[in-house]
Amino acid sequence: MKYNIKLGAPEKSRTPCIVAGVFEEGILSPSAKRLDKASGGYIKKLIKRGDLRGHKHESLLLQDLKGITATRILLVGLGSQRTFKEYEFTETIGFFVRKLKDMRVHSALVCILEVAKFKKTIYWKGQKLIESIENELYDFQNLKGKTKNKSANLKSIDVLATKEEMSAVSESIEKGLALSMGIKKAKDLGNLPGNICTPNYLADQAKDLAKKFKAIRVKILDEKEIERLGMGAFMSVTKGSDQPGKLITISYKGATKKDPVHAVIGKGITFDTGGISLKPGAGMHEMIWDMCGAATAFGTVLAVAESELPINLLVVLAAAENMPSGSASRPGDIVTSMSGQTVEILNTDAEGRLVLCDALTYVERFQPETVIDVATLTGACVIALGSHATAMYSNDDNLAKDLIKSGENSLDRVWQMPLWKEYQSQINSKFADMANIGGREAGSITAACFLSRFAENHRWAHLDVAGTAFNGTGAKKGATGRPVPLLFDYLSNIALSG
Repeated sequence: MKYNIKLGAPEKSRTPCIVAGVFEEGILSPSAKRLDKASGGYIKKLIKRGDLRGHKHESLLLQDLKGITATRILLVGLGSQRTFKEYEFTETIGFFVRKLKDMRVHSALVCILEVAKFKKTIYWKGQKLIESIENELYDFQNLKGKTKNKSANLKSIDVLATKEEMSAVSESIEKGLALSMGIKKAKDLGNLPGNICTPNYLADQAKDLAKKFKAIRVKILDEKEIERLGMGAFMSVTKGSDQPGKLITISYKGATKKDPVHAVIGKGITFDTGGISLKPGAGMHEMIWDMCGAATAFGTVLAVAESELPINLLVVLAAAENMPSGSASRPGDIVTSMSGQTVEILNTDAEGRLVLCDALTYVERFQPETVIDVATLTGACVIALGSHATAMYSNDDNLAKDLIKSGENSLDRVWQMPLWKEYQSQINSKFADMANIGGREAGSITAACFLSRFAENHRWAHLDVAGTAFNGTGAKKGATGRPVPLLFDYLSNIALSG
């Protein structure tokens, strides 16, 4: 999609379509007022007779109006002006993009920034506009043969802005495009099936990233190196598969050597059968998305590199496949992690924490300022929070506050969960230092407690994205790209404050 900034009068714009907003009670946006005046009061006439009430998800298409140069005007209902806030802004963008796709126009002038009177900067509004448009246009058809949908005719968007806003909007478009590239990559990786997106595939993707950006270096550890480092927990997961596991390190150097490193670790179980503790067959296909943590981490470093953020970022993808076989781990096995702590594997389907715990120990050698791991870790998280908020755990209050703030700003929100010591006893083991599960109660919390035992040397946060990283069924089936917006906002704040 191409984006341009347009100044001046919308009524004089030569475009296939102008998008303008109308609030409830007949309140016209500034552009709608100009269009109404140029058309001799035609828009107010339509509102008066009830053709448009300004409700959310309401629209009216006008064509060939006298006094208007544009071929069409798409009037979009904005709802109540009093309650039109950030979420309503993004919902409206998604709504009119769907309408434009149905109309099959190749370009449009969008007059939407002017209606966003809530307390956000024009830079935020411009970035969120691009992010929302690109999100609505996303359509994963990479693997379709003869049944591909027709691609949208929409190829360019003109954004109406004032002369004073032009510089900020221009910068925000670039930032929004960089973020959207990261989100798209996270979605694409997440939506690929397990027979394509293997640990080797993720390693190749990382190598391609290093070829594209001079600031990125990649190191890939194979199973021999993983085993040599003493990552017995990681190896307990990957050893049951014919697909070799990989520990993939992507290092982005956007700041000086003296500046701190911030680490993001992604769970990359490219397919999860549950291992010997086999999952039910009915929903097992959803486990192509069990590597969405790694997809998020990959998308985040791509967005950071595209926007050239002045920050040092270390991304680690713990990539493995969890399969049942004669060489797979058995319930009751005890393994030694890289940290030296031993783990009793009571359930082989609690494998994500096993690859993550060794990755958490591995990143200690880089002495990161902060460490965030991202994982589709527990079904218990979905039961607790559904699909709206990501569960967040942290051993550092300031880090937790920063993530909450970024979640609110990016509209990719988190909810802080308890990490109290009282829960730790649930994962105690009679035969090892700990067990990899803690029973039915508080499953997401005890999973975080397990990881916390390997993060004691870090300022650390854990994001359980089992409910937010993908939609398993329905019209919106597929990876969501979350929490790339959250992490990008968080890292941007660090870069700007540095």
